Amino acid sequence: MKDAVISTATIRMSIIEAGQGPLVLFCHGFPETKYAWRHQIEAFARAGYRAVAPDMRGYGKTEAPERPDQYTVFHAVGDLVALLDALGEQRAIVVGHDWGATIAWQAALMRPDRFRAVVALSVPMMGLPPVSPSRIFPQDNKNLFYTLYFQDPNGAEAEFGRDVALTLRKLLFAASGEAGPRLPGDSTPNPFGMVLRSTGLLKSLPEPAALPDWLPGLDFDRLVHDFEASGFRGGLNYYRNLDRNWELQHVSAGLPITVPALFMIGERDTGLSIPGMGQIIAGMPTLVPDLRGSHIISEAGHWLQQERPKEVSAAILRFLESI
Repeated sequence: MKDAVISTATIRMSIIEAGQGPLVLFCHGFPETKYAWRHQIEAFARAGYRAVAPDMRGYGKTEAPERPDQYTVFHAVGDLVALLDALGEQRAIVVGHDWGATIAWQAALMRPDRFRAVVALSVPMMGLPPVSPSRIFPQDNKNLFYTLYFQDPNGAEAEFGRDVALTLRKLLFAASGEAGPRLPGDSTPNPFGMVLRSTGLLKSLPEPAALPDWLPGLDFDRLVHDFEASGFRGGLNYYRNLDRNWELQHVSAGLPITVPALFMIGERDTGLSIPGMGQIIAGMPTLVPDLRGSHIISEAGHWLQQERPKEVSAAILRFLESI
C-alpha cells in the first residue's frame, strides 16, 4: 500500500493505493480519512483489483477549498471523475461509507458511464424530499438535530477542535457496535441525534476506557494527527450544503440508479434509530432497480468496514464476481 498526492483537474488529492486490475474506488465519510479503508485496500489488491482510497475534499492531505459552498455532492462527484482521469482509468466500481456512500450513490446516478457498479455502507439511497432538509430536521428551544448543530462554526467546529483526540474517541465509540443496540426511542447516547443547545454534542457521550478492538492505537494516532492538521471544517462543510444539494439534485429527481448495487448496514448503526429509516431501506429497489443485496451485519455499528473488515470485503468481492 502506497501513499501519493495526485493533481487532478479539480483538486490535489491524497490517496492510498495497492494492486493491479479493475479499479475500485473507496470513499470515506465523517469523521474519517482514506485510512478507514486500509483493510479493504489490502484485501482487494490481493484479489486482483486496483484499490484506491482518497482523502475526500477537505480531509487529510487533500486540498480544502475555502468557501463552504464548494463542498456539494456535485463537487465531490466531479473530484471522483477527475481522479479517474488522473489515474488513467475510464471506469471504476465506487464504494462509499457514510458521506462517502451518499457521494457514491450520486456518482452512480450522474455518471453510470464512469461508475459501473456501486456499493454503499450505512447510508441507503434516498429520494428527494418535498422540502429542503433544514425544514425537516427537528429542533426546539432546548435541542436541535445534529445536522443543524453542524451548521454554525461556533458550534461543532469549535467544540470538536478543542481536543481532537477526545472528540474522535467519543464519536467513534458512541457510533460503534460496542456502544450497544440502536433502537428507536432507546436511551443509548447517539452522536448523530439530538444535541442539547446549552452543552453541545460531546458532553452527552461517554468517554471509553479504551479504544475499540477494531481501532489499534497507531491507527487512531494517525487519525488524530490528520484532524489536528486539517481541522473539522472541511468535513462539516458537507453538512452545510444539505439544502444546496437538495436544490441542485432536482436536475436528476426521479431518475433511477441503473448500475448494479449492493447495500450494507450494521445492526447497531446509529442511523437505524432515525424514524422511517427501515422503510427507506426496504423501499430502495424502487430507486435502485438492480440492487443485488441489502445486508444487515449482526452486532456491527456505524464504522462497518473497520468493525467487520473481513465480512465487508468478502461481501463486496462476491458482489463484484456477479457483475
